Amino acid sequence: MGILHEDVVIIRQSEKEGEPSEITINCPDKTGLGCDLCRIILFFGLSIVKGDVSTDGKWCYLVFWVIGKSETRWSLLKRRLVEACPSCSSASGISFYRSELQPPKPSDVFLLTLCCHNRRGLLHDVTRVLCELELTIKKVKVSTTPDGRVMDMFFITDTREHLHTSERRNETHEFLKTVLGDAMISCEIEKVGPGITACSQASFLPSAITEDTFVLEMPNQLPSGSLTSSNVSIIFDNSLSPAHTLVQIICQDHKGLLYDIMRTFKDYNIQISYGRFTIKQRRHCEIDLFIVQADGKKIVDPSKQKSLTSRLQLELLRPLRVAVVSRGPDLELLVTNPVELSGKGRPLVFYDITLSLKMLNTGIFSAEIRRHIIGGREWEVYRILLDEGDISSVPRNTIEGGVWKMLMGWE
Repeated sequence: MGILHEDVVIIRQSEKEGEPSEITINCPDKTGLGCDLCRIILFFGLSIVKGDVSTDGKWCYLVFWVIGKSETRWSLLKRRLVEACPSCSSASGISFYRSELQPPKPSDVFLLTLCCHNRRGLLHDVTRVLCELELTIKKVKVSTTPDGRVMDMFFITDTREHLHTSERRNETHEFLKTVLGDAMISCEIEKVGPGITACSQASFLPSAITEDTFVLEMPNQLPSGSLTSSNVSIIFDNSLSPAHTLVQIICQDHKGLLYDIMRTFKDYNIQISYGRFTIKQRRHCEIDLFIVQADGKKIVDPSKQKSLTSRLQLELLRPLRVAVVSRGPDLELLVTNPVELSGKGRPLVFYDITLSLKMLNTGIFSAEIRRHIIGGREWEVYRILLDEGDISSVPRNTIEGGVWKMLMGWE
């Protein structure tokens, strides 16, 4: 026996603007489920302002209070959250949930090639359409020709798994045409091999960002001029519970904060048995988490506590790395973030980057997204060569700060 399919995720939308909506999830547990759910909520542009998590290791109950935009597609959000929960089976025509899990098959990769007349904000408009259509950008290559045309190559996967059909391709074409108008010259979509999005080695990266950028534990001192959040306090306590380690975190809120915490625990294969997350005034967050290791035991080893503390501190202070560096006479914007061990990247990063540059009235000459394996870990690296006509008009620190604030949700 299980829980009815329609009751796995219940969303109660707020009646007043500005008040949080409530998302309740009741389903079998699995490793990393909290991370997967928070990632979906982040993808839909919602901010979690309060959360409660409870599980006995077999069944879990989660409640998130979120603030979103008026155009949030709640029915689609519910569908995606249900899909992230352990799979369902049918009994007597009624859908119930069960705990047996099947590993998902890799999604097909498609190449979307766009040729357009260049204009300010073009790349963000394309990115916005792809997000609305649930087409995930895996890799990008954007270049500007001498005659002012832009050639965009997006390697994408389809959350709905329908891009192989003519109907889905026509829908994508029509959405792009509606937004881009006469700026769009041509649009082609073709299936490509999965190897096209494979990781590269660090040798392809500028030496300026390979030294201090790709570290996963808190250094004794952050690089000078690093963009970071406010101070983070992390305390381990094994005295309050006979079976669990209590982790108390106090930090500044940012976009995807709970996702960053959850994905860190997921990477360390740590289970959260009970947790509470609240935001106080001035983005001040307090998080209490009762956790156990994969073997069900408390974390008592000081070296393990130190390693986890260091990783959490860095993820909460610098969930992304942002820098503007010189590339000959030009300026290049670099944004990097670690990839989950499961292979999933951080949602909406390219969307936020292009939106920020559009708001700063800064043009993009070329752009590239690639994954790199550095220090045994996979990273997403966004490289955006800025239009040389805008370099002198917008100061470097203004670009860095603007992009950083957008990514952190402080705009």
